[in-house]
Amino acid sequence: YCIEGKGSKTFDDAKAFCFQQPTEAQMLLQKITDVTIAYLLKQVQAGVSAVQIFDSWGGMLSPEDYENLSWKYIAQIVDALKAVVPVVVFAKGCWFALPQMSKSGVSAVGLDWTITPEMARQLAGNEVTLQGNFDPTLLFADSKTIRQRTSEMVRRFGKNRYIANLGHVILPNTPIDNAETFIRTIVEWEG
Repeated sequence: YCIEGKGSKTFDDAKAFCFQQPTEAQMLLQKITDVTIAYLLKQVQAGVSAVQIFDSWGGMLSPEDYENLSWKYIAQIVDALKAVVPVVVFAKGCWFALPQMSKSGVSAVGLDWTITPEMARQLAGNEVTLQGNFDPTLLFADSKTIRQRTSEMVRRFGKNRYIANLGHVILPNTPIDNAETFIRTIVEWEG
C-alpha cells in the first residue's frame, strides 16, 4: 500500500517497483520487517498471547516471487517471535508454500478456501496445526447449507491439529445469524 498509495486489485505499481528497483524494494521490505518485529515484540511484552501474520495478497505472486518478496521476510518475523509466543501465518492463495511454512516453526498455518483439506494435510504433513478454510462468502448461504458445509470441513480436516475458522476475514455485511450458525455448528460438531 505504501507504493500503490491506495488499495488495488492487481498491485501493478508495487510489483513493478519490486521488479524495476529490486535493491530499493528489498531495503523497504527489510525496514518493514524490522519495524514489524520490534512492534510485535512490544505487543508480546504488553501481554499478547499469540500473533497472526496475514499476507492477504501473497497469492498474487508466483511461487518464486513469493519466496523472495514475501516469505523470506515473514520467516524473519516467525524466527524472531516463535520462541516467545505462538505464531500463526496466513498467506492467501499460497498453498504452494505450505511445506515450507509448516517447517518454519509456526504454531499454525491459516488456509484459504482454494485448497482441499486433504491436499493441505498432504502438503503440511503432520508438522503444524492447520486453521481455516471456510469461504467467508458461504456465510451468505441458507443455514442448512452453512451447517452442512461447516460439518463437512471439520470432518475432512479432523479434530487433531485443526482450528475451524474462516479462510479469510468475515465480510462486513455478513448476517450475524449466519455467523452464529457457523460457530454453533463447530461447537456442537460430533464427528
